Amino acid sequence: MLGVRSAQRGLLEADHLYLDYVGRDSFYGFLASMRGQLFRDEEFSEVYCPDNGRDSVPPSLVATALLLQAYDKVSDAEAKQRADFDIRWKVALGIEVEDRPFAKSTLQLFRAQLILHDRVRAIFQRSLQFARQTGYLKGRRMKVAVDTTYILGLGAVKDTYNLLADGIVQVVRALAQLDGTRPEEWALRHGLESYFGSSVKGEAEIDWDNEKERRVLLQKIVADADRVVELARQAQGQFPEESFHPRRASNRKRIVEAAELLGQLLLQDVERQEDGPALRDGVSRDRIPSAHDPEMRHGRTSSRKRFDGHKAAVVVDTDSQLVTEVDILPGNAGDNTGVLELVGQSEENTGIAVEETIGDAAYGDGGTRQAFADAGRTLIAKVPGRPNKAHFPKEDFHIDLEAGTCTCPAGNVTSTLRTTGTRTNRLGQVYPSQSFQFDPEVCGLCPLRSECVAAGEGKGRTIALHPQEALLQRARIFQQSENFAEYRQRRQAAEHRLARLVQLGVRQSRYFGRVKTRFQLLMAATVANLTLVATKTGMMSQAPAASLNRPAGQAAGSCSVIAWFILAAASWVALRPCLRRGPVHWLSSTSSRHSRGFRPDF
Repeated sequence: MLGVRSAQRGLLEADHLYLDYVGRDSFYGFLASMRGQLFRDEEFSEVYCPDNGRDSVPPSLVATALLLQAYDKVSDAEAKQRADFDIRWKVALGIEVEDRPFAKSTLQLFRAQLILHDRVRAIFQRSLQFARQTGYLKGRRMKVAVDTTYILGLGAVKDTYNLLADGIVQVVRALAQLDGTRPEEWALRHGLESYFGSSVKGEAEIDWDNEKERRVLLQKIVADADRVVELARQAQGQFPEESFHPRRASNRKRIVEAAELLGQLLLQDVERQEDGPALRDGVSRDRIPSAHDPEMRHGRTSSRKRFDGHKAAVVVDTDSQLVTEVDILPGNAGDNTGVLELVGQSEENTGIAVEETIGDAAYGDGGTRQAFADAGRTLIAKVPGRPNKAHFPKEDFHIDLEAGTCTCPAGNVTSTLRTTGTRTNRLGQVYPSQSFQFDPEVCGLCPLRSECVAAGEGKGRTIALHPQEALLQRARIFQQSENFAEYRQRRQAAEHRLARLVQLGVRQSRYFGRVKTRFQLLMAATVANLTLVATKTGMMSQAPAASLNRPAGQAAGSCSVIAWFILAAASWVALRPCLRRGPVHWLSSTSSRHSRGFRPDF
């Protein structure tokens, strides 16, 4: 059942005793002062049973703890420790000094319920509502900037041999759970115990320079994978879905998913040949690099830099610098994937109409421009160019669509327009492949031929036409104007906010899967918005919070003897458990051995 905060304040509540020490202008002090305006327990009633069970930990308290967790970039275990012993957290949460407010499982279950009931976005939207209440976010129309950055996935990325081995292990674990046995015992009975080591490839006693021995090892792994998939299929047939107890139905679902994953791993990396399976040449565009997180993908930030994980897409109001919408994209997806939906959701989050959307060249292709034009929206982005240092690029040719002509840099004109089949763009749109063809004889006599035509003798220059060539032409003209420089400067708002999100830990995913990674991104965006509003409105300073180690006379002022007695008693109550367990540094950012690393919380 829903638990609510008591209106009765306790004598030893931390914000009464230590708020001035922690700093009213710190993020902890800001939450202490504004937590009542940010979250109300009744707002989370739908995620709790209305008439069964004991009262829960007040959800407003747990929601505040999630913000503190995102701000301090700590795991669930560390968050529980800080709520127990860090006086800054106690001040922000509004609990008594000696309270132990929640268990680690409380955070995990609350997060799971928020995701299940689609309430995570509501917490993020609350930061925008708070910005409007304070008057920081205002207006009836806004200009937004869009951009993406990469997020490293939590799953381990492995080569094909170990990737298939991980897939086999997952199916074995699912089958063992269905039988009620230990996975190692189940694997031993079926001759699969070798896959439970640290590395199949590392433990294989073969000459890796010998192609034949590598082939034999791969064939064995593929044969075992096929056998495991068949065992999973047989297990599904023995127990019809309608006859399952709910728990066994869950086990059956796990078997199906694990077997499907293993089948995908085989299909993407292995080629079935007449003389046996072999490694497939090249890398599949949609390749799964980790069996632990099947939603991870290979991605690129440039032609040289690669990553394995996801992409974070953001929409930022260029005037207020607030993040108005975020989403998680596959690592191999284009930056412009779903950008129109992001802009629409941004309007819903803020209640403010988007006047213009500004992006970099990744959003400037013809398909994206056409989608915005069809939706009645304005997109400002640089047209992606294809620089050709050896020959004149397409931009040096004048294309007159109304007249149906194309003029080259030497002044030669052609009206020959050829259609050769069809093409499909990144959005899946199919369009005819058309191009202007210059006369080979004219190109052969041209003094600029060496700077223009890459083909051999007897061929002329070809200029391909885009199906949205008219839109691209208008964009090229606009980006040469003086007004375009202003838009380029506005676009930096998205880059600055992405840098802030990276500071809050979104470069590394803390969870498996895009759904939970989206939760991490939304919490970071909420903290980024709240800190920005608090700083701009004077509720919070950019300077570090005041230290608890400052001289007592500077903070005491006119405190009475009774007040100091209460303060000393409260400190003793809080310190007693710490003294039993050893030294605890309340305010240290490295108070736990896990604070510098990432661990999966669930």
